[in-house]
Amino acid sequence: MTEERIVLTNAHEEKLIGILQKTESDDVTIICHGFRFSKESKPTVDISDALLKAGISTFRFDFSGNGESEGEFKYANYWREVEDLRTAVVYFSNTRNIPVRAIIGHSKGGNVVVLYASKYHDVPRVVNIAGRFDLKAGVEERLGVDFLQKIKTDGFVEVTTTGTGGTYRVTEESLMDRLDTKMTPACSEIDRNCKVLTIHGSSDEVTPVADAWEFDKVVPNHEVRIIEGADHFFVCPHTEELVLIIIEFLKNSV
Repeated sequence: MTEERIVLTNAHEEKLIGILQKTESDDVTIICHGFRFSKESKPTVDISDALLKAGISTFRFDFSGNGESEGEFKYANYWREVEDLRTAVVYFSNTRNIPVRAIIGHSKGGNVVVLYASKYHDVPRVVNIAGRFDLKAGVEERLGVDFLQKIKTDGFVEVTTTGTGGTYRVTEESLMDRLDTKMTPACSEIDRNCKVLTIHGSSDEVTPVADAWEFDKVVPNHEVRIIEGADHFFVCPHTEELVLIIIEFLKNSV
């Protein structure tokens, strides 16, 4: 296996930092991190390590405004991150002549890979891990019960995060970006030749497991796998089952 640090430039002239880990496979699988995480977050690294052991090359990168990548962090920003992913797909497909086998996203990254497949029909396999279907849900839990009043009064809500640390601001513009992102019409635009796998934990405390079945109603070529007892981050002992499901899907879909 070889490892290469790659610097991409997105459509906004921001540098995106990623790690390509190449096996003997002729293609690559791109892994997208979740909200307020990075290419070094545990779910992303765990998935990458497992794929590499299975002989599948991986590329994991930081979305703009996250990790090492340039740009300003913004709440929501789904379609902007779709375009960051587009930068990576085009780089491998066109510049490096390395086909993209699949795109994988965890949590918010799951939404991004599904949205990508709805707009661009050039990736044959998509893995959505614990993505949220209804983006109007979960906002109050994160921003507080009086978030609308605070935004109207102050112009923003400041949120202190747990786990990832730090604070970030949610403006009215960024809030509406999330609320205006609709998964139902997007999912219906995914090409039938694109196979989509949604994996969800039955004990997910962040995104309800029922969301997996909402994706199933509208994605044309879709499979759902529920991991019993797993939380949103698939901590041990559920990590192994998660990666085995992903590897099976990728290898059987070649």
